[in-house]
Amino acid sequence: MSEETIDGTNGCSKVRTGTQNEAALLALMEKTGYNMVQENGQRKFGGPPPGWEGPPPPRGCEVFVGKIPRDMYEDELVPVFERAGKIYEFRLMMEFSGENRGYAFVMYTTKEEAQLAIRILNNYEIRPGKFIGVCVSLDNCRLFIGAIPKEKKKEEILDEMKKVTEGVVDVIVYPSATDKTKNRGFAFVEYESHRAAAMARRKLIPGTFQLWGHTIQVDWADPEKEVDEETMQRVKVLYVRNLMISTTEETIKAEFNKFKPGSVERVKKLRDYAFVHFFNREDAVAAMSVMNGKCIDGASIEVTLAKPVNKENTWRQHLNGQISPNSENLIVFANKEESHPKILGKPPALPARLNGQHSPSPPEIERCTYPFFPGTKLTPISMYSLKSNHFNSAVMHLDYYCNKNNWAPPEYYLYSTTSQDGKVLLVYKIIIPAIANGSQSYFMPDKLCTTLEDAKELAAQFTLLHLDYNFRRSSINSLSPVSATLSSGTPSVLPYTSRPYSYSSYSLSPTIPLANGSHVGQRLYISNQASFF
Repeated sequence: MSEETIDGTNGCSKVRTGTQNEAALLALMEKTGYNMVQENGQRKFGGPPPGWEGPPPPRGCEVFVGKIPRDMYEDELVPVFERAGKIYEFRLMMEFSGENRGYAFVMYTTKEEAQLAIRILNNYEIRPGKFIGVCVSLDNCRLFIGAIPKEKKKEEILDEMKKVTEGVVDVIVYPSATDKTKNRGFAFVEYESHRAAAMARRKLIPGTFQLWGHTIQVDWADPEKEVDEETMQRVKVLYVRNLMISTTEETIKAEFNKFKPGSVERVKKLRDYAFVHFFNREDAVAAMSVMNGKCIDGASIEVTLAKPVNKENTWRQHLNGQISPNSENLIVFANKEESHPKILGKPPALPARLNGQHSPSPPEIERCTYPFFPGTKLTPISMYSLKSNHFNSAVMHLDYYCNKNNWAPPEYYLYSTTSQDGKVLLVYKIIIPAIANGSQSYFMPDKLCTTLEDAKELAAQFTLLHLDYNFRRSSINSLSPVSATLSSGTPSVLPYTSRPYSYSSYSLSPTIPLANGSHVGQRLYISNQASFF
């Protein structure tokens, strides 16, 4: 342990020596009867607890804890997490200096206890002004393999992965949206254990490994979001994938109505997948069993219950840094043409309806066209007289945000670099003059793009997230809001809380070397036309 750690409370510091730390941990062990061992950069408390018999708890009993103060240890953390239930094992990640690394994993004895911990301890103020994040932690046994030749079949990919890695259980391959005889250029490889998947990733990740003469890209597949059973029991919407691009909503509705006429309320199709809404849950479940694997317009479809996503919670988790650093999750774009390729079979976000209540976010404006008849009276208006949900792009939202706070428009500055394969990569730096003299003088995302429009949109998204986060944080800690840098006559800042702003969810590849010897952090895979890096 380190000789001393600083326990900051309300801006004051209190020195706690290594001897005091050791005494506090020994007292905890004596009180609880748990053992404590430090190995491989982590300190394990329990695992198993005293008197435990039988196998470890099943999958789904562990939670991830983030944003832990670096000078906080098990003697303070364990009592907090015991409120949710019996702890099987508490793993605190440690630095060589003796401080913790800011995160931990807590395994409970049941799934119910883990879910309770998430409900009562996520965004819990563990010290004044210090809020922790708690979310589910799952052992990932699945890898995402990108840049696979599109003509390869499932059997070929499975045989090849078994040759180069051990413990392969299955390969999941999805057909192309436009040509069902080809794959989409990526696959999911399922391994027998997390260790087997980790060993395979270590072997394949350097970026020099090739399959069929192609350098593949490897990363963890994002696990599907867990939705509690009570919520799933109320779902009456089906998620249908692998549809033909040409298949219409009318065709889908007619096919799903065949087993019981009039049971389908409506259908929403986006590219090669659709959501089929039923009037009754019983009809939805029955249709799922009948229609899964059936052919519509020559394509074999997959049908599952759609998983509701609480967009408000996801938004807040992202802003507060409460998502596991390994999850690589961003907020899902509700109407994006195709879901995140690294997420296996995950439909895009549906408006949440939890506990009988809709998500508190305001309804989005319907996006469609209407006929313009001759003689229709038009009234000139300013865009700033509209509500924020009339805008779809982040660039427009940022301009609207600045105007509502009586700020000058944001200033965009364009920069470029060149990748090793000759691509020109672009990024924008945004300066908001009204706050340029504050704690953050500019905003610049850590991703590069190949098109100007994408670079500008990404920079605006990044700026909006940070403006909202900075405002929330300053109000929580009773600090001056970002507008404090303005003149005393300027009204206080209008927080950007018009709606949980939804951004595309993009998967990441290994580091890309640039021509000048530097590196791009990670490349983003985006379906079809998108061009982020």
